[in-house]
Amino acid sequence: MARAFWKGSLSFGLVEIPVSLRPAEDATELSFTLLDREDFSPVGYKRYNKTTGREVPWDRVVRGYEYEPGEYVVLTDEELKHANVKATQTIEISEFVDGREIDPAFYEIPYYVEPLKKGSKSYALLREALERSGRVGVAQIVLRTRQRLAALTVRDGGLLLDLLRYPHELREVDSESIPKRGAGVSEREIAMAERLIGEMAAHWKPSEFHDTYQEDVLELVRRKVKSGQTHTVVEPEKTRERAPRREVVDLMPLLKKSLEERGASATKKIPARVSKRKAGVAAHRAPARRAPAGSRSGTHGRSRTA
Repeated sequence: MARAFWKGSLSFGLVEIPVSLRPAEDATELSFTLLDREDFSPVGYKRYNKTTGREVPWDRVVRGYEYEPGEYVVLTDEELKHANVKATQTIEISEFVDGREIDPAFYEIPYYVEPLKKGSKSYALLREALERSGRVGVAQIVLRTRQRLAALTVRDGGLLLDLLRYPHELREVDSESIPKRGAGVSEREIAMAERLIGEMAAHWKPSEFHDTYQEDVLELVRRKVKSGQTHTVVEPEKTRERAPRREVVDLMPLLKKSLEERGASATKKIPARVSKRKAGVAAHRAPARRAPAGSRSGTHGRSRTA
């Protein structure tokens, strides 16, 4: 479990709740080490003085703000913290809004908000009120050297703080590259596409999804280790860049085929007991066949269900 990396208080109105923040995200990206292909030695990142070219140890590194080209003001962590003590130590809720009003594009990184004191009454009060109201708390918090916008919600009985992007951090849509509404699309095609969406409709089950690409890469690693290719460098094949595919103008055949395939896959998913029941009914209705002369009587074949 990730450790708490921030401690302070969560405030709304005059209520202050001592809390800590713990990462809610557990990223499982594959970790690769950069190597020198000559002898497969690790390639490191070096902090160096751009004037002398010499390496600089961490204890000599300071943070500077360039107020003019080549001119800096040095600020220590303690000075940054005391520039606004309340902002650096408080998650301050300014308002409560309907969560549906927040565009999903604004959400960035989630953190669990945990009370520093077990059985905190003020924490429980905010959680219950927030859950019953169905609203989201809009707050601001300073993390490192940035003041971040955030949304406070309830998840699995605990408070969750989702960092939000500021409006200026979201690029606008390139309207020139997007087709105008209804451009070249017939009502029949839209109806067929809506039908396909209906056929593919499902309940959101995140547990059914996983990173198949990572599994394939790890399987490739296992095969290379098993075959002893632990230091072999395979040169990339020279491939011609494929020209972008031309967009299909007549979409109806593709939509029809998609619906047919969806129907076929739905038929395959019929429960075994249902198929067995139907098979039993068919067998009951079908007239009994006479066994050919010379065959052994009393022998019946069993049909297996998938």
